[in-house]
Amino acid sequence: MSFMKEFRDFAVKGNVVDLAVGVIIGAAFGRIVDSLVKDIVMPVINYLLGGAVDFSNKFIVLSTPPDYTGPQTYADLTQAGAIVFAWGNFITILINFILLAFVIFWMVKGVNAARRAAEEEKPAEPAAEPAPPPEDVALLREIRDLLKRP
Repeated sequence: MSFMKEFRDFAVKGNVVDLAVGVIIGAAFGRIVDSLVKDIVMPVINYLLGGAVDFSNKFIVLSTPPDYTGPQTYADLTQAGAIVFAWGNFITILINFILLAFVIFWMVKGVNAARRAAEEEKPAEPAAEPAPPPEDVALLREIRDLLKRP
């Protein structure tokens, strides 16, 4: 029974629950960044470069199945079992990572600034007066002082 209690204590600790919430929010945030890159950033880059760049469909076919005669798109080739060097997909994922790291950097920077501001706003606690010494210590000090007198 102690094993189950120990496991329950571990599973419901604040850190484990916080980690689970972080993973769930991180997954949702990752999808947002994927959409940002795919639907907003990459079309703008494609437009700025004259419309000739579509990173999602940039790849080099290393080998195809012998009987494959279908379309030469990334999705069709990978579904048919072709070996594809998808460098465009890598660039897209790299841009995703850079944007995600940039956003997280600014989030952490903001949280740290808010913590510093909250700590500065706290009024300093007044210094507590020292507690009086116990009765026996006070009595011994009195005796010492009496013995020191000439």
